[in-house]
Formats: sequence, structure tokens, C-alpha cells
Amino acid sequence: MRRYTRDGRIAGGKLASAQAVPKIRRARDLGLIQTKDYIIQESQRLDHLAARFFNDSQLWWVLAALSDIGWALQVPAGTIIKVPKNLEAIKAIVG
Repeated sequence: MRRYTRDGRIAGGKLASAQAVPKIRRARDLGLIQTKDYIIQESQRLDHLAARFFNDSQLWWVLAALSDIGWALQVPAGTIIKVPKNLEAIKAIVG
């Protein structure tokens, strides 16, 4: 499986790519995306958290983009990540 797989729930199936990340970060900086903070616990990974928050582990890249994390699933315990309060805002920005 490729690293960037299709996700039909974000932008009608467009690839979660490096093109989407700057759009998401710019929207976050402009206050267009409401987020809540979450502190990573020991042995938690972004894909597991995406499954928990979005019911879709493939959306881990949304958490990474909002939190200024590179393309890594594992981050150190204590890292604060940004979780969007509304996934629809992400869809609108990426699309």
C-alpha cells in the first residue's frame, strides 16, 4: 500500500498530499479551523488517534498537518497535538 492513499471523505477522494498540508496550516493560522489540544500519551500513535477522533485511521495526516508534525505516525509522549473540532472544515479547505 502506498503511503498516501485515497480517502473519499476528504475532498472527494483527492490524495492527502503535501499540497493539502500548507492549506490546512494556513487556515489554522487564520483561525478558520477550530481545534482542541490533546496530549499524546505513552505508546499512542497518530493513526490510532485518528481512528478514535474520526473513526478513520487513514486521516492521521490531518492531525500531523494541524500539529506541525512531519510524516510520522509515532510522536513522543507529552507532544501536544491539535485536533479539529469539525472535520467538515478540513474538507472545505482541502477541496
